[in-house]
Amino acid sequence: MITLKINGLEVSVEKGTTVLEAARFLGFPIPTLCHMEGLSPYGACRLCVVEIGEGERSKLATSCTYPVEEGLIVRTSSSRVVRARRMILELLLASCPQSKVIQDLAAAHEVRRQRFRQEYESCILCGLCVRMCEEQMMGKAIGFRGRGENRSIGTPFDVKSEQCRLCGGCIYVCPVCTLRCTYNEPEKAICGGCANLAPPCLEKDRFDDMMCYMDPCVACEIGTGDNKHSETK
Repeated sequence: MITLKINGLEVSVEKGTTVLEAARFLGFPIPTLCHMEGLSPYGACRLCVVEIGEGERSKLATSCTYPVEEGLIVRTSSSRVVRARRMILELLLASCPQSKVIQDLAAAHEVRRQRFRQEYESCILCGLCVRMCEEQMMGKAIGFRGRGENRSIGTPFDVKSEQCRLCGGCIYVCPVCTLRCTYNEPEKAICGGCANLAPPCLEKDRFDDMMCYMDPCVACEIGTGDNKHSETK
């Protein structure tokens, strides 16, 4: 067992546990965007940063990728950590202002404005969709391509992947996919995402009364109640 201190509280956890897991075990909330249970840690969004160590030698580190160490001292909400998270959220808002997930995180951290050039990207390169496709769906249909400002996610050579089973897992985990349902331009007001997704895992002949197999809807999560799914699914 490894013993460390988080926000002054001593905790013993198994070797190989991450700081994020140890902190959540004690009930300390740490925001995440690119992290999801069941997927390998990636550390792309940096929202889960914590302060490791004390004094001038302390440092910020992503808690989802940092393994616990004997005698480690961790602070999850120091002033330095809070400033870093708010800065990151401002940058995310500048990239994808229409993401409800990012908007909610910004509101929770009392971010009232963002000071960077406004863009309207459709991807923050968190890698959730890539890891979901590879690790949970065993598809490897999509991946990262390019470098630097040209880095993006897609299929090799933009050719439709034969490995894709149209499971919708990539859309389900995407934190910015909700932007496709928040456009205010008339020609984009209806995304049609729900109508374009078919549940390939269901046998239509046996389950003819079943519409969508995921709740909430993997395309836009805008429906509620018994009549939330249209007959076009």
